[in-house]
Amino acid sequence: MPATAPMPVLPEITVSLSELVPPRCRHYFNHRSGRPHYRTRRYDFGSSPQYMPLVRAFLNACAAERDEDYRYVFTLLGSELANNALNHSKSGERFGFYTLRCVRRRDGLHLTCRDQGARRAPTRGKTDDHHLTADPDGLSFDAESGRGLALVDALATDWGDNGVTSHRQVWFFLAYDLTGSRWKDVP
Repeated sequence: MPATAPMPVLPEITVSLSELVPPRCRHYFNHRSGRPHYRTRRYDFGSSPQYMPLVRAFLNACAAERDEDYRYVFTLLGSELANNALNHSKSGERFGFYTLRCVRRRDGLHLTCRDQGARRAPTRGKTDDHHLTADPDGLSFDAESGRGLALVDALATDWGDNGVTSHRQVWFFLAYDLTGSRWKDVP
């Protein structure tokens, strides 16, 4: 039998995240693209947390025409939904994905994050319905978990989910004037 040569060490290659975006969607990630107003933007993100800079660029571009505070809050809340999809659903597993869909409304932006469902299948005979609730102590300094939805609850004008654990859709609405957001209370 012929001896096989050891595999040579290959150099590391760094690829810009923007190279992973199809050319037809690149304006979704550039808030200076000069493209006309949109009604809806939708993009599927992969299961790696390494895509989070791309997620933030997408969210920031969706809110590009708003002031700095609005863009910050919108990007923060959208990042929380994406992070929850990665950490608490099949979307964070190998070959998983989640979808962010932003809809521009007359009075604000509506963002929905659709994941691939709970990592554990519901117990047989139990209903698949389970609506999410924010941890009432999630924003305390002593909280070790539960901060994400507590933040969404505090800063979004409105939020909710579809209650279906097999394909969860969590959404929030953020009014352009930040009505209903505790962000206005931050000194």
